[in-house]
Amino acid sequence: MDLRDPAPRSLCTDCGVSRMKDPSMCGRACQFIQPDYPALEAQIHGRVRGIGDEMYFGAFKAMYKARMATPKTGAQWTGITTSLAADLLDKGKVDAVLCVVPDPEDVWKPRPTLITDAQNMAQARGMRMGYAPLLALLEEAQARGYSRLCVVGIPCQIYALRALEADLGFERIYVIGTPCSDNTTTENFHSFLALLDEDPETITYLEFRADYKVELRYGDGRVRLIPFLSLPISDLPKDFFPMTCKTCVDYTNALSDVTVGYMGGEGDQWVIVRNDRGAEILGGLGRDVILGPVGSAGKRAGAVKGFIANTALAAGGLPLRRMPNWVRPIVSWLQPRFGPRGLEFARARLEMKAAETILHLRRTMPAKMKNMVPRHVWDIAKPYDLTPEPGERDPKAVAPRD
Repeated sequence: MDLRDPAPRSLCTDCGVSRMKDPSMCGRACQFIQPDYPALEAQIHGRVRGIGDEMYFGAFKAMYKARMATPKTGAQWTGITTSLAADLLDKGKVDAVLCVVPDPEDVWKPRPTLITDAQNMAQARGMRMGYAPLLALLEEAQARGYSRLCVVGIPCQIYALRALEADLGFERIYVIGTPCSDNTTTENFHSFLALLDEDPETITYLEFRADYKVELRYGDGRVRLIPFLSLPISDLPKDFFPMTCKTCVDYTNALSDVTVGYMGGEGDQWVIVRNDRGAEILGGLGRDVILGPVGSAGKRAGAVKGFIANTALAAGGLPLRRMPNWVRPIVSWLQPRFGPRGLEFARARLEMKAAETILHLRRTMPAKMKNMVPRHVWDIAKPYDLTPEPGERDPKAVAPRD
């Protein structure tokens, strides 16, 4: 199987389905063609998402801010995701874990793999950036005779997995999802690193934190924090983020059994347990993981309105507004103190993604809006006067339950 980056294609993140023996499965597996979140939520969780926070984050049983009692060396945060998968292997609940590890030729490039030894989950720690045809290895897992599988993936991969799951023939699949992070090609990511530092090859770690800063770590042990407002976003090419990421409707990986991210964690990780299987997965760590209540503070409306205004300009092909340099330090000081934090930060991000989806599709692919934009995205965007125009909404769309 060819695991190299594919040629650029419209609305495809190369989840791996197109590389399988029957690439026509893309027609019903792809979230960028005609997603049906209510049907899959009912199939996976036993019900569709409700109103309130479920409208934003998807169906869930519990949410926590969390951290490993002993952080794992080389982990992006404290190592919850890889620890969950390792525990499933260690206890014999799965035969293999399908996930990504660093490519041998580029530590930032994701390479899909099947891991069968819990000790080897350490290889999967850390952040990767780029396309990864993860699901193509489902056929290799079948060929090896694996019947119980854990899949660790981002939303577009997990949607396709869930759409095909009933036909794959596995006895059991555990799904650990991570929220997406506006993916791009590995080559583009290297260009971004070069804008951040004169010696980008010395950067070993990058993370967007909940305190409105990007953390960089270097091979010599140095740590550098860059406020979001000081990032060279306006210097990136218009196609830096593909249209798939600009129109993603599942930022929180709502079809996973358990989601592990950072947005609502207030400096810790944010764990969303979505169903009984997710509770089983998290429960396996016992006291090795420290769980606490999620918090929420600040107000999101101003930040979201500013984002929408800039996104409307970008979707219209106009230059983004640059904040004057003298203002940036002031706003950077204010944001972590008075801006949205915890769940309010997460809600803000989901409202931004909903608006981004609507504005970019409306501008570039209006004919796709009826099929691609689910009901919950319209509901999230409604407070900002982003409502369906004639022909943009599927009249059969299912509303969130009360």
